[in-house]
Amino acid sequence: MKARARLIVLLSSLTAFGPFSIDTYLPSFPQIAEDLSTTTAQVQHTISAFLAGLCVGMLCYGPLSDRYGRRPLLLGSLVLYAAATLGCLFAASVEQLIAWRFFQALGGAGALVLARAVARDRVGLVEAAKVLSWMHVLTMMATLVAPMIGTWLVLIDGWRTIFATLFILSSLCLLLVALTLKESLPVQDRGASVGAAFAAYLSIARQPRAVALILCMSLGFGGMFAFITASPFVYVVYFGVSPRVFSALFALNILGIILVTFINARWVGRYGPQRMLGVGAVLVSGAGLALMLVGYTEWGGLASIVCCMVLYMGVTGLIGANCMASLMMLFPRQAGASVALGVSVQFATGALASMWVSHLADGSAWPMCVVVGCCGLGSLVAYGVALRTPARPGAVTAVVKQA
Repeated sequence: MKARARLIVLLSSLTAFGPFSIDTYLPSFPQIAEDLSTTTAQVQHTISAFLAGLCVGMLCYGPLSDRYGRRPLLLGSLVLYAAATLGCLFAASVEQLIAWRFFQALGGAGALVLARAVARDRVGLVEAAKVLSWMHVLTMMATLVAPMIGTWLVLIDGWRTIFATLFILSSLCLLLVALTLKESLPVQDRGASVGAAFAAYLSIARQPRAVALILCMSLGFGGMFAFITASPFVYVVYFGVSPRVFSALFALNILGIILVTFINARWVGRYGPQRMLGVGAVLVSGAGLALMLVGYTEWGGLASIVCCMVLYMGVTGLIGANCMASLMMLFPRQAGASVALGVSVQFATGALASMWVSHLADGSAWPMCVVVGCCGLGSLVAYGVALRTPARPGAVTAVVKQA
């Protein structure tokens, strides 16, 4: 395997830590509740604790890595993740599991943020967009198969097998990082102090173009989260498909992601991130608005919804890769902070979209269609703002001008 391919696989494995750690153990909730003599509602608090740990960790790792480098913090985060996973494995109560899940997320956040920062350090703007595209598709594939893996592990030897597997995988990644991944951020490119590193968040927030780029990718991500939350009900309950058919229809989204990612990786070098991002924003808003129309008129039924969502899900990868590459190039000396802020807002937007679609639930497909459509349209509006807003002094323009 070529060096670049090995790097992409390793970095993709690291970015999958967060989503994979959530999705693998979802099927085991009833068994965990029974084994720890608690309720499923209490077990669900482990998700809240994990998401809180992710947000706190991401906001800390980004600036610290801009000051001290990527490698030491990445190694430390993987050690923390592995140790906390052992804590989850041997948890004797739901309270212990909740606490260990928080610390597990603190470790996973480092892998999630720093893998993207390393990708930016190693390559330029156009190459970063390509690498991030492939990282996205591999991460999404791992995320989408995670529930099936979790179910299989539970059937083998119970819910603790899931955390034993996560410990083995994290230890393997720790070993690979220690042996193969060198420091990617030169000393001369690091921040002068920790305070200055954290002050980068204020600098980013003061850049309208940076805020617009973050919102562009976060709103697209929010629509994806809304779909993941509502699709089991819409497909299985509302349209009455079997779980097996639902899995097959859901797998079509993976094919869409792979196809669009391949197109982006091939064409971003020719047309530049700005044009690819513009195409993505138009397509994601078009897919979202078409989904709203289908949900309102019920024209085409399930087939139309599936087609709209395959396009929407596929294009979110294109938007995310090009937005993230542009954001990091806008702040080349604060790549860690820019990634941390961008990913944190992504997860927060995803959580809000998930809550929104749950709140609107009325027994039909319409709430999902509305939330996805609004997110897609919002992504296009944010792109328009980013396109027309000049970078303020102190930042390097990330969006390549059209030829």
